[in-house]
Amino acid sequence: MTPSTANIAIWIIAALATAGVLIRPFQWPEAVWAALGAICLVAFGLLPPADAAGAVGKGLDVYLFLIGMMLLSETARLEGLFDWVAAAAVNRAGRYPKRLFLLIYGVGVGVTAFLSNDAAAVVLTPAVFAAAKKAKVDPLPYLFICAFIANAASFVLPISNPANLVLYGGHVPPLGPWLGRFALPSLLSILATYGVLRWTQRGALAGTCDGDAQQPKLAAGGWTALIGLVLTATVLLVVSALNIQLGAPTCAMGALTSGVVVLRKRASPVPVLKGVSWAVLPLVAGLFVMVEALDRSGLTTALAHWLRAGASWSGDGAAAGVLAALVANLMNNLPAGLLASAALVQAQSTPKVIDALLIGVDLGPNLSITGSLATILWLNAIRREGEVVGFAKFLKVGVLVMPPALVLAIGARMLM
Repeated sequence: MTPSTANIAIWIIAALATAGVLIRPFQWPEAVWAALGAICLVAFGLLPPADAAGAVGKGLDVYLFLIGMMLLSETARLEGLFDWVAAAAVNRAGRYPKRLFLLIYGVGVGVTAFLSNDAAAVVLTPAVFAAAKKAKVDPLPYLFICAFIANAASFVLPISNPANLVLYGGHVPPLGPWLGRFALPSLLSILATYGVLRWTQRGALAGTCDGDAQQPKLAAGGWTALIGLVLTATVLLVVSALNIQLGAPTCAMGALTSGVVVLRKRASPVPVLKGVSWAVLPLVAGLFVMVEALDRSGLTTALAHWLRAGASWSGDGAAAGVLAALVANLMNNLPAGLLASAALVQAQSTPKVIDALLIGVDLGPNLSITGSLATILWLNAIRREGEVVGFAKFLKVGVLVMPPALVLAIGARMLM
C-alpha cells in the first residue's frame, strides 16, 4: 500500500467513524463508532498497535478528569443535591419561566468557568432537568442552556475547558494575562449566546410555571457532595495556577467525595459506579487514536499551511479561528485541539492567531451535537432522563446561536 493510498484509507475510516458518532446508526452509542474506527485503523495496518496504545495513553489526564467529574455528579444525584438545588431555583424564579431561564444560565456560567464545560454537562444537566420537572415546564429549553453555555463560557479561565490545556501544550498563559486576552471575548460570547438562545426558545418560555416547589431537606450526604464540588473547584484553580494537569486531582476529589459519602452511610459503592457513564472513556480513547492516525497522514502539516495562509489572508488570525470552529465540528474539539496544537508549532503562529484558534476550538462546537466532548456528555445525560435530541434538531438551534458569538468573540480579541 503506497503512502498516498494509506492516507486516503485513514481519512475514509476517520470520516466514517465520525459520521457514525454523528448519526448513531442502529442507535449504537457514539463510543461504539469511535472505537470501531480506532480498531479498523490498527486492523488494516494503517497505525501500528504500539502507536495506537501510545495515543490511548495520551488521553490519561482527560480520562481521570472525566471519571472524577462523573463520580461527583452521580454522588450528588443519588444524595438528592440536584433536587435540593432545583427546588431552590424554582422557588426563586416564581411563576416566570424567563426568570428561571436566566437563573439557570447564570449558574451555568459559574459551573463552566470554575468546574469546566464537561462539569456543566455532567453536573448541571441533571439538576436542570429536576428543576424543569418541579416547575412543570418543557425541560428542553433549559437543557439547551447546559449544552450551549458549556462551550460559550469555556474560555473564561484556563480550567474552563480541558481543550484549553491541550491547545497550549502545557504552556498556558498565567491567569492575569489570560484574563487580559479573554475577558472581553468571553463576556461577548456569553451575552450573545444568551440573547440568541433565549430568542430561539421564546415560544416555550411564554406563559407561567409552577413556582412553589417543596424544598426538600438536604441530608448529610448531600452536604458532603456540595462541599466536594466546591472544594474541587478550589483545587482546580490552584493546580491550574501551578501548571499541574487537572486529571489526577479531579479524580482524587471525586473518589474522595464518593468514598466519604459511602463510608458515612455504610453503603455499597455499586450504585454510584453503575450510574457513571463509563462508555465515554472508550469514546475519548477512540478519538485520540484517530487523531494519531490523521497526524501521521500529514494532516497536521496541511493544517499548519492553512493556518499560515489564514493569518496572511486575514492579517490577524480571524480566519484561522473560523477554520478551527469548522474543524472542531467535523472531528470534535478535543482532537481538533490536539491537531491545532501540533500545527501551531509548525506554523510558528502569533499570540493572536493562537487565541483565535482557542476561541474557535472552544466556541465553534456550539454548532453541532458532536462538536465537543461536553455536548456528547450532555447527550448522554439527557438520554438518561428520557429526552432525545438528534443532529438536525440541535443544528437548527446551533446554526443561529454559534455564529454571532463566534464573530463577536474573535473580533474582540483581534481588536485588542
